[in-house]
Amino acid sequence: MNSTQEKVPFRPKYWVTLALFVACALTILIGSNVAYQALTTLNQLDVTEAERDHWQRPSEVIQALDLKDGDSVVDLGCGSGYFSLKLSDPIGRNGRVIAEGIRRLSLTFLWMRAVRKGRHNLSMHLGDLDDSRLRPSSVNAVLISNTYHEFTAAQSILDHVRQSLVPSGRLVIIDRSPKGVQVQASAQQEHEISSGQVVADLRQANFVIGNRTDRFIESDPENESWWMILAHAHRTRFSIDGVDRIRTNAR
Repeated sequence: MNSTQEKVPFRPKYWVTLALFVACALTILIGSNVAYQALTTLNQLDVTEAERDHWQRPSEVIQALDLKDGDSVVDLGCGSGYFSLKLSDPIGRNGRVIAEGIRRLSLTFLWMRAVRKGRHNLSMHLGDLDDSRLRPSSVNAVLISNTYHEFTAAQSILDHVRQSLVPSGRLVIIDRSPKGVQVQASAQQEHEISSGQVVADLRQANFVIGNRTDRFIESDPENESWWMILAHAHRTRFSIDGVDRIRTNAR
């Protein structure tokens, strides 16, 4: 056979290499776009939270938790981590912030924020709708901010929170007040709940009400007011003017 008539052999390695190159290029391109969008979102979130600082009164919320160096504190229903990140400093390097949520994607996003801001004492914790999955007697304080109205199993959550607190532990809850007469079933839809309903839930779960401020925030950017409640795990209680007092046996 004439050499000019010989067939050129098929080279599969060339096409495999080309396909891999194209796939890698597309992956890098998509990854870069995702990274850019994530960074843009993080920067926008920083701006939004700086504006929130003007009306949310975060320093007073944190003060109510009475945190000390080395404490463990839970941000239950942490969302984007507004309070989780702020709780990192008061407890120091030896303390621990547990950002609890029920959505893996949100927790992953918060992890990115924590790494970016160098909050090495902040850890992510995946809970359930009816169980925060915290170890018994393992935390000094729990914060539930703008989340209680979302609970579908409030008593179960409160029971688990109470069990997770050390004997001197504190629970602080802040949320939006209803604009008018509220039906309990509408709390999730309206993203608000009355402080009276939460006080009743807390007492049923054997918490002692230490302080209740119905007008903690007079008006947010949406012209809504917020309340704040401080509670402790039940010991022996009696009530004066709607605020529970702890009775101790003096000797």
